[in-house]
Amino acid sequence: MHAGPRPLILPNVWDPVSARAFASAGFGALATSSSAVAATLGYADGETPADEMLTAVARIVSCVSVPVTADFESGYGLAPAELVARLLEAGVAGCNLEDSDSASGLLAEPERQADYLAAVRAAASGELVINARVDVYVRQPARRVAADPASQQAVTDDAVTRANRYLAAGADCTYPIFAPAAALPELVQRINGPVNAMAGPGGLTLADLARLGIARITFGGGLHARAARAVQEMANALIADL
Repeated sequence: MHAGPRPLILPNVWDPVSARAFASAGFGALATSSSAVAATLGYADGETPADEMLTAVARIVSCVSVPVTADFESGYGLAPAELVARLLEAGVAGCNLEDSDSASGLLAEPERQADYLAAVRAAASGELVINARVDVYVRQPARRVAADPASQQAVTDDAVTRANRYLAAGADCTYPIFAPAAALPELVQRINGPVNAMAGPGGLTLADLARLGIARITFGGGLHARAARAVQEMANALIADL
C-alpha cells in the first residue's frame, strides 16, 4: 500500500465505532492513536497499561476487514520478541514505535533505539510494518521554536540522523512528528526512505503533503479530539433545552 505516487492515508481510530466508520467510508487501512485510545479507556496519554492497550487494539482489529497498525508508544517496556508476539496475536499489520519516553520526556539514545528496532525487525521478519517515530521536534520545544535558524537546523539535522539510522536498522518508514512545514521538504530529501507526516487543522492539507513527497499521512489524536468536541456540543445543546 506504500507503493505508488499517492501517500498512504491512515485515519487514527480509537474504538470499534470509529474504526468501522472510516473503513466503511473506503479507507484501505487504519492506524490507532495511543492518546485517543487512552482517553476512551479513562487514562491520560502515556499512562495506559500495555495489556489494556493491546486488548483495545485487538478489539478494533476484530471489527474491521482492513489492515490496522498500532500506535504502541515506546513499546511499554516489552522485550522485542514479546512485543512482536503480542502485536501479532492482536492481529495488527504494523506498529508505531517512538524514540522517547512519555513519562520522562527524554529522548532515547539513537544507537540504542536503532538496536531496539533491529531486534523488533528480526523478531517480526516481514510480518509487521515498522514506523519509527522521531521525537526531536516534540521533545525539544525550546529548540523547535527558537528564533535562531542554526538551532532550528540542528533539530532537523538530528531528525535526519535518527531517521536514517532507524531505517538502516530495519524500520519501513520514519515519522518526525510535529516537524514544522518548512522542514518537511528537507526531511523528505535527506531521509533515505518513506516519511510519515501528521495532518491537522490549520496545517498543510493532504494535497500539500502529497506534493511535498510525504509517503504516509496520519492524524494523531486529532480526529478523536474533533469527535469529542462534537459530543460536547451535543451535550451542551441538550442541556440548553431543559
